[in-house]
Amino acid sequence: MTKNTKRIVLAFFVVAIAGIAIFFCAQNKDKASQNQPYLVVLSLDGFRWDYTSSFSLPNLSQMAQEGVSADALIPSFPTKTFPNHYSMATGLYPDNHGIILNNFFNTSLNKQFVAGDPASVGDANFFGGEPIWATAEKQNIRTANYFWVGSEAPTGGVSPSIWKKYDHNMPFTARIDSVINWLQLPDNKRPHLIMWYMHEPDAIGHADGPRGEQTKKTLVYLDSLIGVFRAKLKELPIGEQVNFMVVSDHGMGEIAPERTLYLDELVPRYWLGRCNAESVMMNLSAIDAYKDSLYNRLQKVEHLKVWKKEEVPARLHYGKNPNLVDLVVVADSAWNILGTNDQNQLYSKGAHGYDNQNKDMHGIFYAVGPAFKKGYKQAAFENVNLYPLFAKILGVTPAKVDGTLEPVQGMLVEPAEVKK
Repeated sequence: MTKNTKRIVLAFFVVAIAGIAIFFCAQNKDKASQNQPYLVVLSLDGFRWDYTSSFSLPNLSQMAQEGVSADALIPSFPTKTFPNHYSMATGLYPDNHGIILNNFFNTSLNKQFVAGDPASVGDANFFGGEPIWATAEKQNIRTANYFWVGSEAPTGGVSPSIWKKYDHNMPFTARIDSVINWLQLPDNKRPHLIMWYMHEPDAIGHADGPRGEQTKKTLVYLDSLIGVFRAKLKELPIGEQVNFMVVSDHGMGEIAPERTLYLDELVPRYWLGRCNAESVMMNLSAIDAYKDSLYNRLQKVEHLKVWKKEEVPARLHYGKNPNLVDLVVVADSAWNILGTNDQNQLYSKGAHGYDNQNKDMHGIFYAVGPAFKKGYKQAAFENVNLYPLFAKILGVTPAKVDGTLEPVQGMLVEPAEVKK
């Protein structure tokens, strides 16, 4: 064999070995992709814990039979939309992740955060912690997000691989179609974590109350959409591999105009400094000369709880965030407090924001898929425990959070041993 022939043979073997290596690496990558779990999480804003027992909702009832249902999902305080969606995503209480209300002033940024304002929701400086999609992306798991709070801001410089700017008018059916399409993408582009959001039954709950006829019709429609989604999911080649959760951020309490207090009728406007004022729950400050006057006056108002921020009960995990001002004010159950009388038409029959011990504020948790037991009844649990659950299902190393896996591990087919 000549020297040139040896070189040709050697080159052939090198190319062949490289080809075999590439083939096996591709095979292993495909196998790893196939073994990577799928998790789809749908949030139904304002879906109260007992709606399924109060109304006929067969698709959620079927999920309970085929998988897991919780007695309730306990929101973080305050029981508002933006704080709780971000608590579910990060496993942190609002005090720690920074979204302390739907609307608040951030002193370090010298900016107002306003729910629904594109500039606010897209500014990562408002959002602390590490949402689960960032945790997954950092560990090479593709994610997709459809309107979940925080997904428009590149927290820690990380965004979901696929995300959409919030569009309130996007039909719910179109959202279903997008999620199904994402699950049909090629392996190398397909997300394994999808989180998506629908703004009902919150809006109708405010207008019609938690027991209203229009609320009932909306709940029936939403339940039918869950049936549509699950039917489409079953048609996919990966359908049986997908873990599907339905959760909500908070419940809804029944109120009435005659049980409404108005801040501008309770205290002189000139007493007030910066105020983060929302329905049911407010965070108020006073001009220095009137701090004691404001506190003492509000303490005497019936149907209100008033705490200095440093005296908020420890169980609420609220009061230490630097963007909170002097007083935390919360209406009693079935009562409401608004800034002015002209806001009343927006909150005529239903409200949320109460103490999270109020069961009307509790939300839902349903889950089906290969990670979950069948027909399992889970005790009520705090929503900060969702992040560790998400991480366990996805097989990612979680960030340090307020929540823990221990209260929820029993619902999994193979519960993990909790590290002490």
